[in-house]
Amino acid sequence: MKVVGYFATLSLCPLTMYPIDTNFDENFADKLAHLESYNKHIYRPNTYLHKWWARRCGSTFRLILKSLVEDKTKQNYYEAGGLRGKIVLDPMMGGGTTVHEAIRLGANVIGADIDPIPILQARASLADMRLADLAQAFDQFQRSLRAQVTEYFRTSCPFCAEPVELWMMLYGLRQQCACGESLAVDSLTLRHLPAGHVVQLDPDTHDIRYDDDIISRAAGGGEKRPLHERKITTCPTCHQEYREDHSIPYWQRYVPLSLAGRCSQHNLFFAAMRQEDWAALDKANARRTKLGFNPAHFTIEPGTKSQTLLDRSIHNYLDLFSSRQLLYVDAASRWLNREPTSVSCYPLADNAPQHVSHDRQHTAYTSRLALLNLALLISTSLEFNTLLCGYKGYGTKTKRPGSIRHAFTYHAYTFPYTAVENNPLYHRRASGNLQNLFASRIVRGRTWAKQPVERQPTKNTGYKKVEIAGEVDVGQEVFSFAALKEGSRRFLLQQGSSTSLQLPDHSVDFVVTDPPYFDNVQYSDLAAFFRVWLRQFLPEGAHWAYALDGAAVEATSNGHGADYTAVLSGIFKECKRVLKGNGRFIFTFHHWNPKGWTALTLALKRAGFTLVNRYVVHAENLASRHIVGQNALVHDVILVCAPAGDKINKTWEAVTAVTLNDSAQFCYDCGSILGWLLHSGTSEAAIKAAWHALLTHKK
Repeated sequence: MKVVGYFATLSLCPLTMYPIDTNFDENFADKLAHLESYNKHIYRPNTYLHKWWARRCGSTFRLILKSLVEDKTKQNYYEAGGLRGKIVLDPMMGGGTTVHEAIRLGANVIGADIDPIPILQARASLADMRLADLAQAFDQFQRSLRAQVTEYFRTSCPFCAEPVELWMMLYGLRQQCACGESLAVDSLTLRHLPAGHVVQLDPDTHDIRYDDDIISRAAGGGEKRPLHERKITTCPTCHQEYREDHSIPYWQRYVPLSLAGRCSQHNLFFAAMRQEDWAALDKANARRTKLGFNPAHFTIEPGTKSQTLLDRSIHNYLDLFSSRQLLYVDAASRWLNREPTSVSCYPLADNAPQHVSHDRQHTAYTSRLALLNLALLISTSLEFNTLLCGYKGYGTKTKRPGSIRHAFTYHAYTFPYTAVENNPLYHRRASGNLQNLFASRIVRGRTWAKQPVERQPTKNTGYKKVEIAGEVDVGQEVFSFAALKEGSRRFLLQQGSSTSLQLPDHSVDFVVTDPPYFDNVQYSDLAAFFRVWLRQFLPEGAHWAYALDGAAVEATSNGHGADYTAVLSGIFKECKRVLKGNGRFIFTFHHWNPKGWTALTLALKRAGFTLVNRYVVHAENLASRHIVGQNALVHDVILVCAPAGDKINKTWEAVTAVTLNDSAQFCYDCGSILGWLLHSGTSEAAIKAAWHALLTHKK
């Protein structure tokens, strides 16, 4: 992709401090991002230990950092290193992309975030810990959980009665009309088979049918409610619209209808609910009230996203889980907090008693890191093990009948008609279970970290894999800035608002980050779904109570942007304070909303930054569920900033029009507008008016 900027021109004096000041290979970056954006978690597995949102392409940030390398022999994308001796700061760390990419290039790194989850994830995924030690800890952990929970996930094959583990259970949503109660599902179809055969639910009896033949009869559970697909929204008898009963807890709004499992003789099977299956549920429900969770610790606080829960009279996170799912989490929490090896205060190395030997310190620290990894694994597994999960196996193109639609597929709270209760401890790898997540999040991540692999684009949109010899995605955590002044691949983590960093003046070579989206509340509001549990698993592992108003997020797209501007200005001012005089402040951004661009411009102006250059790269997969059909921007503008007064001369001409029907050109034009407004000395009122005039005619 080559974008021609015809509304603005940029001239630079011959003296250029860094390659990125005048040159960035947009075409190459675009090709890499197109590849990575479809499966970011596969291309950068070590950064995906735990759920986070709005991650940018690691290849883009690697190329940004490579464009700051002064040694020409190290500037090639596929060469290892290049930033040894440099200190890189990411003040809004989020998913940790900058931190991981800078560590790989040999830099010492500072990662800061107000939310504890990014801090914990970076600590766990960057630590140089042997995979064998993690595997041993996981094996002990899983065996303990299975011993306590598996009895509640027992069933039998409907054909030969072989006792087996339950794989998953499917539920229908209770709805009401004048006629009484009925159940709604996404589809009566459970699975499409070759040659046009179908496994489906009988809407009257709840039996399982193979085409027209009954293969499993429903038994127990009381009177069978009428069953219909979600597309039927009105009762055909009383003609009332079906409605959900919000007076009962969310977990009780669903009724089990069928289950899936595997037996040695018949392989995959679907079965109707039978007496033994109802008995297992009753047994788990009886234990629910005896669990040690304090409901007050799981209260849902109002927020733009969580308001969706409150609107449905869901006031407690505990209600989003079945009884068996809570038994699983309870067993995990007790194991993680068992004495004397509970995960407690970090860092261990700074507060260990003097009489404790180095070997004992190392053993204890390694043990705590293993527990930290396991706690994050359990937490992220809850995205696949809640009654917010939907079933995807009924689609005609679905080849995986066990495929689960995880809770945050749409980056919001959504509520399925066919809810899935997954077995998190199923004995073989399956969608969303603990064994599968350990393999994909930890084993794959750690293996890749020891030998990172990049993609090299080839003809016809293909690629080949390239191992980066001599490079690793692991580092050494340190606990003071002084420790960053020597060595390589060291990282310092700070939890708290980046409006007040615990760093000396002019101490950082580069600031590279990705600010939160203007009206994106996912970083604080949605993450509460995980924080309430991590606080149980790691009570002393982070600062769990923090003010959400310190997050750089505007609550709504219709807001004035004042909060976002204020927080972002404070963060940018702090970045200016800690940045060396010849340093660079580089970040990615995109937004349709002029309020977002206004806030960004004002923050940079107040902090004392000027724009050196801007580039545009592909950023999002247009087929991603959370943006499909929303006229979303799929490009980012890379903004290269320097402290105002830097010796680099630039001239930005006034922008009089913006391309509104092309994502790439729109981002490029907005970058040009930003440069012009920062360079021209325009007043804050005029900045607001300019963005409003240029961007409010989007159709």
